[in-house]
Amino acid sequence: FLEEDLLKLKRTLLRIAKEKKTLVCVARTHGQHALPTTYGLKFAIFAAEVHRHIQRLEEIKKRILVGKMSGAVGTQAAFGAKGIEIQKRVMNHLGLKPALVSNQVLQRDRHAEFIFLLALISQTLSKIALEIRNLQRSEIDEVREHFVKEKQVGSSTMPHKRNPIIAERICGLSRVIKASVIPALDNIPLWHERDLTNSSCERIIIPETCILTDYILNLTIKLLENLDFNEEAIRKNLELSKGRIMAEAVMIKLVERGMGRQDAHELVRKIAIFSEESNISFKEALLNNREITRYLKPDEIEEILKPENYIGTAVKQVEELIKLIGNEN
Repeated sequence: FLEEDLLKLKRTLLRIAKEKKTLVCVARTHGQHALPTTYGLKFAIFAAEVHRHIQRLEEIKKRILVGKMSGAVGTQAAFGAKGIEIQKRVMNHLGLKPALVSNQVLQRDRHAEFIFLLALISQTLSKIALEIRNLQRSEIDEVREHFVKEKQVGSSTMPHKRNPIIAERICGLSRVIKASVIPALDNIPLWHERDLTNSSCERIIIPETCILTDYILNLTIKLLENLDFNEEAIRKNLELSKGRIMAEAVMIKLVERGMGRQDAHELVRKIAIFSEESNISFKEALLNNREITRYLKPDEIEEILKPENYIGTAVKQVEELIKLIGNEN
């Protein structure tokens, strides 16, 4: 189930990345408006992370798809001289590799590694869901969980609400999955050739973690397949800083024209502060600054301040990623 779900999730993320590769939006660092980016790049980053989980899963198979028939303490004494051969035959019948050496139990580093991988996957799902929750805030409103207007209720007492309940469920259950890592690690040290401290614990954490991971993987796929983009809000938020998110672009152009890097940074910083405090557009503040107009013409400033002109290699990165991992199963 896990590999199939991860592949489906990756395909869904790559589809969104391709569809939205030129959809320019504001990027946020520390929760503040930073520079323009694209929704394509945002979802491509998620897809690449899921791809790494697929690689991790493939890589750990050789360590976790292992079994043993080792007897009471690992010596295979009860099987006589053919103990190793008996183990090989039984494991071959079960489709498992025989452990190279073992005591009464398989060593629990194998189980812990698998649980840790599930926790890693769950945190990626939580990251995706958290991003959607934040972007669905009323003040941002750029993406939304699909809402069935005819019958879905957002709140029992506030009829106007459209809560991101699926994304919240993903984030909440990912915490439960993550919590299984500590007991899985605690199960590694056992007394001598074995004890039972791992057994009762594993009867809970292994099935529970597998079931919950499968559940939130499918929830995430469902969430993404029905995600709504509010392009009007995306454009509005791009303009919210009145052009100040293009400050770096102006600084870079000034440096290209011969101004020192630190001087350009300080000049643009002061103009950005003036623009904000005076409640005027960044463009107006730039055009009214003689030092700026010595280096840049008004029509050049106009072009520099267009967000779509400052997304670097975002589109190409998405296209290259799709080429690299999009054709894999």
